[in-house]
Amino acid sequence: MKSNASLIYNFFLVIGDFLALVAAFVGAYILRVTVSGAPIEHPIRAITYLGIFLVLLPFWILIFALLGLYNSNIYERRFSELGRLFVGSFIGLLFVIFWNFLSVNPIFPAKLVPIYGFGLSFIFLTLFRNLARLIRTELFSYKIGLTKALIVGNTNMTAELVESLSNSRVSGYKVVAVVTGRPKSSHPDHVKVYSTFGEFLEGKHEAELHSIIQTELFADENKNREVLEYAQEHHISYRFIPGNTELFVGNIDVELFRNSIPVIAVRQTALFGWGRIIKRLFDLVFALLLSIIALPIIGVICLIMYVFDHGDPIFGQVRLSRFGTKVKIYKFRTQLHKYNRMTPEEGFAKMGRPDLAKKYRENGDFLDNDPRISRLGRFLRKTSLDELPQIINIIRGDISLVGPRALEPFELEKYGKKSMILSVKSGLTGLAVVSGRRDIPFEERRKLDMYYVQNWSFWLDIVILVKTIRVVLDRRGAK
Repeated sequence: MKSNASLIYNFFLVIGDFLALVAAFVGAYILRVTVSGAPIEHPIRAITYLGIFLVLLPFWILIFALLGLYNSNIYERRFSELGRLFVGSFIGLLFVIFWNFLSVNPIFPAKLVPIYGFGLSFIFLTLFRNLARLIRTELFSYKIGLTKALIVGNTNMTAELVESLSNSRVSGYKVVAVVTGRPKSSHPDHVKVYSTFGEFLEGKHEAELHSIIQTELFADENKNREVLEYAQEHHISYRFIPGNTELFVGNIDVELFRNSIPVIAVRQTALFGWGRIIKRLFDLVFALLLSIIALPIIGVICLIMYVFDHGDPIFGQVRLSRFGTKVKIYKFRTQLHKYNRMTPEEGFAKMGRPDLAKKYRENGDFLDNDPRISRLGRFLRKTSLDELPQIINIIRGDISLVGPRALEPFELEKYGKKSMILSVKSGLTGLAVVSGRRDIPFEERRKLDMYYVQNWSFWLDIVILVKTIRVVLDRRGAK
């Protein structure tokens, strides 16, 4: 049976967005006409002004719909929803201004009204969306509006899926049963387990089922057809999760091969064609603008470092970038000059503390209060200013602003899927940086790099850049 919870929530969002926009433009009218004492260019009665906007706002809601603000996949992606609300508010404002231009009689009493309306609409819409999300979550905690799902399959993904959906308040799902194909599969006590799909049907669960998620294809094609046809006949949503999930998280096209055979084409990365051109142009423009601010800072740091510790203030490290190309990444030297260009073992041996080399390696190539690091170096690392010279690498095209972390060859040797990560340029910042840097294990950081490579979008780059600013200011994960 199809669940109406999502439809009801969408309807609630449409009504709430409409009322938020009405409140915004009523507020804009009050601020400019009633509160402000400045002269009014076009005296328009409040009732006339409101009537015009009640007619125009449904078109604004249509713009929101075209931007995907009423699609279920946007509900939990707060940052993406926020961005689309901003874009939708701006496009809606342009529509109203264009209507005002075409209209015989002006619809705004003063020029500041649309500006106030834009600002208030974004604020009110954001507040309403967060309130709606809070209400929806609370309803989930009372088992209201949950999507009741059946999981079919006995792969590792099955157990992972049951675990991820177990908290109904967060997921919005309730797993009613699992069809494993094996009678003794272990799952949480509250989840019923069936050996076959036919056994599940005998349990009379179809009246409360909203979704079927299949995690493996059975060798017997009839079993697969039975599950799919049942979902279609009973208007139940059907999803299939392939066993090799990493294969299908990149850029996917469904096309006809030889004009008759449907095939799924999977690219290593979504970053190709015009995407690469746009990304490179953005890198170049952003880096050039940033260099105007950064060059004086770089100069001051170089001067301080040379005066107090002598030696080269900037050094280069060989790292891997796209297609395994070796590039020299520039950074400020944070070690004391006398230990520069030495391996950790050589540096600690020189200071008479070879025991620290072993501790350094056992701790994942890191030591608290590493004696080789200068006082200025600690400050540079904490503030991430040690990476400022990499602006040069970005301008040269060695790396990008956003991408997988540039790693040394020996580091990537530890990872079996390095060819996938190296299908795009390395980045000054990335998902691993905004997710915790060294606070998360190596394997998890590489998974985040993989996700970025396979799911790149220009919007994702913007999100990471904004989050990077917050991470740098909070100094999270910087060591």
